[in-house]
Amino acid sequence: MKTTVELPDAMLRSVKRYAAAHGMTMREVLETGLRHVLASERAASKPFRLKRCAFKGKGLAQEESWADLRARIYEGRGA
Repeated sequence: MKTTVELPDAMLRSVKRYAAAHGMTMREVLETGLRHVLASERAASKPFRLKRCAFKGKGLAQEESWADLRARIYEGRGA
């Protein structure tokens, strides 16, 4: 989609110099800059928080060591 953007003269000159120095078009420079701003905005949004989820119970039915538990999980798989 095409649109018109008004930039201060000094900024336009800077964009043209940057584009030439990096082998880019003005469109690529502007698009890259806009993507960067939008990505940083998403990153600054509220971080994901896992809801606290508790339930009644007595934990594991059997007390086992981590080694025994891991062995049961991977029983019959691989070597």
